[in-house]
Amino acid sequence: MATKSLLADLVQTYRLSTGISVHIDSVGGVDAAKRVQSGEPFDLVLLASDAIDRLIASGQLQPNSRQDWVRSPVAVAVPEGAPHPDLTNEAALKAAVLASPTLSYSTGPSGAYLEQLFARWGLAEALKNRLVVPPPGTPVASLVGSGQASLGFQQLSELIGFAGIDVVGTLPEDVAFITTFSGGIPQAIADNAHRLMAVQAFLDYLASAGVHDLKQKHGMYWN
Repeated sequence: MATKSLLADLVQTYRLSTGISVHIDSVGGVDAAKRVQSGEPFDLVLLASDAIDRLIASGQLQPNSRQDWVRSPVAVAVPEGAPHPDLTNEAALKAAVLASPTLSYSTGPSGAYLEQLFARWGLAEALKNRLVVPPPGTPVASLVGSGQASLGFQQLSELIGFAGIDVVGTLPEDVAFITTFSGGIPQAIADNAHRLMAVQAFLDYLASAGVHDLKQKHGMYWN
């Protein structure tokens, strides 16, 4: 879901430049991987790089088909108008987490990373009762915007422009977490030369220098 808005723009610019329409079905990463594993047919899979690697290892995606195309940092948000916590370094972030009565973070690689970070700080147990778990399909930003969570962690691209929140910034450099998103080509189209060529052309477009500004607009990086 972190790439949903960016992909919507990229699909539009690709169609305008090539005349070729691409349909993107954006769902949560866990659900997307399950659908691929179940054999549901797709021409291309776009997920976090570790998920793409697992699908290659399990045989759903073609070997050596992984192509990285964007990087996305995790950021911190508070309800609009609330005091902004200090995010200067790890110690400051830890203090902000300890001071927050409620917090929420997304699932997937960024959520797993935060759980590991909280465990390393020795706070995993202490934070359990403060954690607001987002229901499936519910962005962390909406929980922060509604006041259900006083501190929210999510991909920056999913926080930008969301009403009712202030984006404080990305995680401090000493504990920053950047997710690399990659594409992988399913085994199901391995023998279809025409489809393979079309998919590879779109993948190359996603990774091209010409779309760097669009990625930056959505709070993402290209290298």
